[in-house]
Amino acid sequence: MIANHKGEIPFLILLLPFILGISLAINFPSDVNIKSLILFLFVSGSIFIGFNLGYTRLSIYKHRWIGGGLIVIILFLAGYLSLVNNNELNNKKHFSKASAQYLVAKINSEPVYKNGWLRFTVNVEQTINNNKHADATGTLLITLKDIAPELTYGDVLLIPAKYTIVNPPFNPAEFNYKRYLANQNIYYQQFLFAKQYSVLAKGKGNELISYSLHKRRVLVEKLKRSMHDTSAIAVASTLILGYKADLSDDVLQAYSKTGTIHVLSVSGAHVAVVYILLTFALGFLNRFKYGKLLKALIIITFIWYYAMLTGFSPAVCRAAVMISVVVIGKTYSRYINLLNIMAASAMGLLFYNPLYIVDVGFQLSYLAVFGLIVLQPIVYKWLTFKNKWADKLWAACSVSIAAQVITFPLSAFYFHQFPVYFLISNLFIVIPTEIIMYSGIFLLLLPQIPFVSNGLAWVLENSILVMDRFLTWIEHLPYASITKIWLATAEYLLLYVIIISLIYFLYDKNKWLIKLALACILLFCISKSIKQIITSRSKNIAWLNLNKHKAIVFKNGSAAVIITDLKDTSKIYRYSVQPYLDSCRISNIRLLPLNKNINIPWVAKQGGLVQFFNKRVLLLNSPVSDKYLSQKLSADYIYITGNQHTQLEAINSNFAYRLLVMDGSNSDAYIDKLKSEALNNNIKFKVLKRNISLITVSN
Repeated sequence: MIANHKGEIPFLILLLPFILGISLAINFPSDVNIKSLILFLFVSGSIFIGFNLGYTRLSIYKHRWIGGGLIVIILFLAGYLSLVNNNELNNKKHFSKASAQYLVAKINSEPVYKNGWLRFTVNVEQTINNNKHADATGTLLITLKDIAPELTYGDVLLIPAKYTIVNPPFNPAEFNYKRYLANQNIYYQQFLFAKQYSVLAKGKGNELISYSLHKRRVLVEKLKRSMHDTSAIAVASTLILGYKADLSDDVLQAYSKTGTIHVLSVSGAHVAVVYILLTFALGFLNRFKYGKLLKALIIITFIWYYAMLTGFSPAVCRAAVMISVVVIGKTYSRYINLLNIMAASAMGLLFYNPLYIVDVGFQLSYLAVFGLIVLQPIVYKWLTFKNKWADKLWAACSVSIAAQVITFPLSAFYFHQFPVYFLISNLFIVIPTEIIMYSGIFLLLLPQIPFVSNGLAWVLENSILVMDRFLTWIEHLPYASITKIWLATAEYLLLYVIIISLIYFLYDKNKWLIKLALACILLFCISKSIKQIITSRSKNIAWLNLNKHKAIVFKNGSAAVIITDLKDTSKIYRYSVQPYLDSCRISNIRLLPLNKNINIPWVAKQGGLVQFFNKRVLLLNSPVSDKYLSQKLSADYIYITGNQHTQLEAINSNFAYRLLVMDGSNSDAYIDKLKSEALNNNIKFKVLKRNISLITVSN
């Protein structure tokens, strides 16, 4: 049961309007008068307090909805205002609102070195302009082309004020890095090279966080000394300590495609292992008078110490809060509703930082716990086994099914895939994960002991290698995952209405819930069918922005010819081109280099001339001859690439066209010159460099 009555889950009920207020502020930001909202919140709060003081005299008990309505309004406004107040851009002292030559900034995250770049965030504390210092606030992302091993959390830097706003995604379906950073209150970034910065002071950060990061680095180094395989070291560091800097993309892909990516996120399951270990080790204290209380204090202390070592991630904090409350409840023999505890921990974290609501890990973590609390008991009752081991196996299966069902819509919305063999993968990793956690914890806690430490390290490393090999094998099985799942926001919300309606029907047995689920299924199918019909009939040309590279996609339904200088295995192709193809459900893809020709029914290329249905594209990747043609060549689009510095006069004299397209391989000076000449001649143009890509419809 979720609850016998709503009095058991007050925090769950109170959480809903608070989340609604935060969501409204995120999705529909506006220039609302904040002072008016604060005044309205104050008035509502005052009325609520007044009604409670005069509860009997005013006969409020006859109109209970008044108090409930006021609480909803108060929490809704509190959620909205907390998000607005949390947004750094709303602060008048934000560094972007002041003219500055230099910034004084303090590193507020652990610098991570990867692929030749050092990345970290800083809190800007002062702006300097003409030797005048002014207090400032705001977070800035720094990317440094320097190993800089001396830079650590808490260092104060002097840097030039040459930051830029984070760019939006330039290509359709591309990962929205701008939104990702904005969800962390980061709106500006800066690239630095060696000797462009000065270290003004060291060790000025929060002492608790400094200790946490230092201790974690020490433990990671101990793992590196004790183990040999770099991949196993990276997985151990991630799984036990939440240190992800050394994790490779291949390992992430294997875990993602098999539905076990949650293992690499230190969360409730990992904290539960620590809790079980401590409960077993301290069980002897139950025999003493105040043993239970002492045991509870030790467990809670160690749980939060472990949370500190993992960086206080939202998932770990949620688990730490829940387990702490459970421990306290058991110590004093109190009834505990896990759903209410979950909601209370969520509300506490959102009060601290309302932007946690858009953190993918936060969302998936709480949804998974909700599924385990509500859905797992239902799934478990589907089958009964007399055999003890069969029953345990089914219990493990019910946990995996419940978590996967409740998180599927959201994971499909973000990651666009579904792991077919998730049940096999999750069942297999249960034992290796526990072995990894226990052997890793003992290895890190115990001093270096001959044979014992080496034995623990051997068990830890080989458990990880066995788990990785199995998951890699699963990843490469036929139909290991269903890909190209692209859901609109309305569609994944419909899926959740369907799931929640069916779950609630299993409790209430009310027919209207089945009708609601069927209606939503119908709407979902209609939406997907309309999108599929539109996609299958569409014919267009997509001019993608790939900086120095080129990619023009000629799309005909589910087929596409891509003129590009990239290979489909390159990182840029997978990041900027493949998402667009997947979102359009293009299954028949042909890559065509610029110097190759093609002749199929719907697209033909000969030299630099491309005919796509009724549209003609001219690719100019070499200078146009000074000799003018006797008759102008007609084209719909001229695509200038390769920085070949052809004069616009020569282009206009030889070609008749409707639109001039310039890509990022051209220099800024050449683009500016062409833009100026095009404006003077009333010629339409599109610059792809540092701009959103262009999609032109051909039918």
